Amino acid sequence: MVFRMGMNRNVRILLVGERGVGKTSLILSLVSEEFPDDVPAKAEEITIPPDVTPEQVPTHIVDYSAAEQTDEMLMEEIHRAHVICIVYSVEDEETLDKVTTRWLPLIRVASPGQPCPVLLVGNKVDLVDYSLIDAAYSIMEEYPEIESCIECSAKTLKNISEMFYYAQKAVLHPTSPLYIIDQRELTEACQNALIRIFKICDTDNDGLLNDIELNNFQKRCFNAPLQPQVLDDVKAVLQKNLPDGVCRDSITLRGFLFLHCLFIQRGRNETTWTVLRKFGYDNTLQVAKDYLYPSLKVPPGCTTELSHRGHQFLSVLFERHDEDGDGALNPNELQSLFATCPSPLWGTEASQIVVTNSKGWITLQGYMCYWVLTTLLEVHKTLAYLAYLGYNITENENQLTAIQVTREKRLDLVKKQTSRNVYQCHVIGQKGCGKSVFCHSFLGYSLEDMKTKLIENTTQCTVNMVQVYGQEKFLVLRDIDVRNVTEPLMPAEILCDVACLVYDVNDPKSFEYIARIYLKYFAESKIPVLIVSNKSDLEEVRQDYLLQPTTFCSRHKLPPPQAFSAAEKPKRDIFVKLATMAAFPRFQAAWILFYKHSNLRRLVHVLLLRPSPGEWVSRCVRHLKQLGLFPTDTTTWWKAGLGIAAATVVGFLVVKVLKADKR
Repeated sequence: MVFRMGMNRNVRILLVGERGVGKTSLILSLVSEEFPDDVPAKAEEITIPPDVTPEQVPTHIVDYSAAEQTDEMLMEEIHRAHVICIVYSVEDEETLDKVTTRWLPLIRVASPGQPCPVLLVGNKVDLVDYSLIDAAYSIMEEYPEIESCIECSAKTLKNISEMFYYAQKAVLHPTSPLYIIDQRELTEACQNALIRIFKICDTDNDGLLNDIELNNFQKRCFNAPLQPQVLDDVKAVLQKNLPDGVCRDSITLRGFLFLHCLFIQRGRNETTWTVLRKFGYDNTLQVAKDYLYPSLKVPPGCTTELSHRGHQFLSVLFERHDEDGDGALNPNELQSLFATCPSPLWGTEASQIVVTNSKGWITLQGYMCYWVLTTLLEVHKTLAYLAYLGYNITENENQLTAIQVTREKRLDLVKKQTSRNVYQCHVIGQKGCGKSVFCHSFLGYSLEDMKTKLIENTTQCTVNMVQVYGQEKFLVLRDIDVRNVTEPLMPAEILCDVACLVYDVNDPKSFEYIARIYLKYFAESKIPVLIVSNKSDLEEVRQDYLLQPTTFCSRHKLPPPQAFSAAEKPKRDIFVKLATMAAFPRFQAAWILFYKHSNLRRLVHVLLLRPSPGEWVSRCVRHLKQLGLFPTDTTTWWKAGLGIAAATVVGFLVVKVLKADKR
């Protein structure tokens, strides 16, 4: 059953029924707390403020009068209502018959596919000494939209406030989505939701909820711990009614479901609904869209990455489900990890995108890489899966804290350094130059491995971890498919952190292709570019182009061409170079690993790992001020200035010596 209200925090109650059953009297008796002597044909719409209702929600009560309203007006009111009270007179059984012959069919016609919850209200019990409640219950069994039945009296005020409370409850805590009355069991949708909740709360993954897990569950849902005596009483109830409800002094899944069934049978729907809504469910027992997809703004030029908390949550999740501790998820472990989600995040294609073990099972490294890739390309998918996996409950905050938005790329280029941890590298080259093999070699595959494992070149991206000056980064290689150099590249195919242009050293026409690509798209851009001489195990031939690769790179102030071959186990240094160029765009000093001078490489490495000069100076000045050692007299400043000038001259001479040594 689908209820239109979802998570609305207001209630609109409509009273319908035959003439003379006391609809208007019920409303006026509720408001004035006394039976009215003069009853109008129709009461005006009443709004009850939230502070005087048990559920703390604003409530609108609407009367219907056949004497003053048309059928069209009635249909409109039915459509607007959140809950409908069908009132009949217990002294007139014909008005009860009209419930099934007129009112319930009319309500179904007015809201096809989305029947509004209904309350059957028997009025005027003060006039008879019998009850028609059993007949009302019989109708309730035939019509699942009927939430409850109640008998009352507008004259004596019997059950008046209870009637409107039940009406509120039918909207805010409906029974039908949770429970099948005639079968006395939970609906399938409710069971599935509670099973997911149980698995999220089972943090040690043993299939049981121990006292610590139950207490955490209680605090998350009801903001209060579970008292030891109450916990013992709950277990006693389970042991009495369900032999396998308790195991090793912990509650089983069957016991957990039984408790919620018991809550509903005892009229405590609000307990189960509180739990369901805490875990993101709406009245349709679907995880709400705003729970899955919280608003996230990503300005142009910015990207999305996992934050430290996101990395930590996902790492702990992996370790929890890696039951054999082999550092990889086998099919059963993978299924267990994603048991709370509609489907796994990835399928068999994962082995072509990230690192797996020899059996094709995803490792922790590959697992984190896949999450990084998804967050970069489809951040809303990451947000949804984090919600399904219970991030909101475990971290007690929404999943936006698991995501960080990087600063604009334009600022990175100005500062010649980026704070990003994930870099996009677009790999471009002529068909047949081996760029797809180059991308898959990033995962550690040689050419022979790809043939043996039947690796297909069907995936556009591969992603792996690299070290950039001692810091762990993620590099995403995207294979850009360009059939012809005359075909224009789309902006999304050009914009990246670093471009890798690949040519085949054994094909004389291969270099011309990437040379034209460079001149057309990258010569005037600020995107770092690295040219790769692929298939270096083969004989290198002269390229049919105006300039040979080395001369071309020198002319355009590019790093020298980098030789690469996947014939044997591929080396990772070329991928480190790409990541370094992405981390320090247009800062050639950081690219020193392309050159051979070891002393200079060490010097740059040390400088990059230390704070910037400005940061270092400001930090020193601050400490000197705190110690009272910061000079204020002019003479001291003159001496310091002369010392700095002397140090500058010495530094200049050192650089001259290094340059001479390089020649």
